[in-house]
Amino acid sequence: MFLILKTGSTMKDFCVHYGDFEDWMIRYMEIMRQYVKVIDVQREPLPENYNFDGILVSGAHEMVTDGYEWSENTAKWLRGAVEKEVPAMGVCYGHQLLAHAMGGIVGNHPKGPEIGTVDISLTDEAKKDPIFKSMPKTFNVHVSHTQSVLTLPDGAVLLAQNDYEPHHAYRIGKNAWGVQFHPEYDTIISREYVLSQKDKIINLESTLCSISETIAANTILSKFIEYCSD
Repeated sequence: MFLILKTGSTMKDFCVHYGDFEDWMIRYMEIMRQYVKVIDVQREPLPENYNFDGILVSGAHEMVTDGYEWSENTAKWLRGAVEKEVPAMGVCYGHQLLAHAMGGIVGNHPKGPEIGTVDISLTDEAKKDPIFKSMPKTFNVHVSHTQSVLTLPDGAVLLAQNDYEPHHAYRIGKNAWGVQFHPEYDTIISREYVLSQKDKIINLESTLCSISETIAANTILSKFIEYCSD
């Protein structure tokens, strides 16, 4: 059984027609929904144990630095998962929350939001990583974030970056990953998020034109599931 910790929800109207974060994640996990337990951490209690094959932490519109009780409780629970070496992966908010839980620093990115479709590059360390080693050296990803992991936790291994975001992916220990980008997005979702934040974007037309399929990035979730199942 796999666990998705749902830390937030997408825009209400969009959710009605296109599903929510957990639906997008399950699609690219390439797994039957019956093998996935979803817990909304803003409204439901966290599990009493870590008896899961793997744990995914979704994105959210909230900010880690807001320090909500549900968020801090989830961070503490995640720290326990890392200590017990249960495979875990955080996406966007989940990426930041995992870093925060393990002693990293999260805050507003000094350059402002990163939105749309961008390229990222793998580090040399990624060539040895069980999930990233088969990925292309450079590939495009969907992004939509204002906050970032400004400082990685001690001992974290940097796996991917670009000129804007120095910490697009990292690993802690042997079983915990964070990805700032959105492997669960497709072009429809990415476009909707760009349009919802158009007031923040200097060149809206260029950003919209940059949106493209992210075939390699979309495999990250299924690679995580495969790793957990070995």
